[in-house]
Amino acid sequence: MSLRLTPLTDPAITSAGHRLVWLATDEGRAGGAPLGTAGLRLFTRSGQDHLAELTLTVHPAERHRGVGSRLLAAAVAAAREHGRRSLVAEARAESPGARFLSVRGFRTVLTLTHARLSLSGATADSGVAADSGAAAGSGPLGALTATATRSCPGYRLVSWAGTVPDELAVTFAHSRHAMDDMPMDDTDYGTVIWDVERVRDAAAAIARRGDLLYTVAAVDESDGSIAGFTEIVVPGDGKGDGQHYGTGVLPAHRGHGLGAWMKAESVRQAAARHPELAGLLTDTADSNAYMRRINDALGYRPTHRTRECQLDL
Repeated sequence: MSLRLTPLTDPAITSAGHRLVWLATDEGRAGGAPLGTAGLRLFTRSGQDHLAELTLTVHPAERHRGVGSRLLAAAVAAAREHGRRSLVAEARAESPGARFLSVRGFRTVLTLTHARLSLSGATADSGVAADSGAAAGSGPLGALTATATRSCPGYRLVSWAGTVPDELAVTFAHSRHAMDDMPMDDTDYGTVIWDVERVRDAAAAIARRGDLLYTVAAVDESDGSIAGFTEIVVPGDGKGDGQHYGTGVLPAHRGHGLGAWMKAESVRQAAARHPELAGLLTDTADSNAYMRRINDALGYRPTHRTRECQLDL
């Protein structure tokens, strides 16, 4: 095998970072048969500019021939050249990818449980009603709707599609600090610094790729500030599976059940808006017992586990 690595240019350079990409080919075959790829995301915002994230894929038929090792070596060298101290990669637990990373010096720093909530057959008469004051039904999402339609004294729910409304932008950006103490175990993740510009940039990035962003937030009625939020991203055609993004409650507002309330309402709204949506996916750190209890209570069922692996550079 005549292995060649070709650096590629990723034009998607944003204020948050950029990617380097390599293509591995066998020049001994006609046309230079592709064997695998590696991508290196370089975070550039303050608080995370020490970090790089690796994605690496080798065709199953080409494994155990040194392709992955060559791709990894190129990515590690580039990460060091750009002054990174930590390289992270995610692999399915007990998979060949996880074993590959372990053998090459990566250590497991975080374990995630992935879960799915089936929305098949979820209609207004099965507990997902267009009217948030409707009584919970007896169908598969009845218990979830009961959670969504209860009240939390002192708080009210607001929601929006896409970019946060201007009048809520500042307090919403502040509410992102609810994620500051999210369990990350030993991951050298750094500090994500949120402001209004970053909130809007994130929403714009989702819109550019054709997906739909929905947010539900809990508002403290005493001062109108956002106490917590949860986000769902749905495919642009409203079909297939959507994905939960962040869910967080600011420390001063915890203990009132806001997390479950917001998440249940966000699911209710997604199912009502998109009747053909098949399900919702989420992933939660095994050490995040609070959010795992919420997911279990709302009917999410585990599908698999992944490991976040880290190489100290």
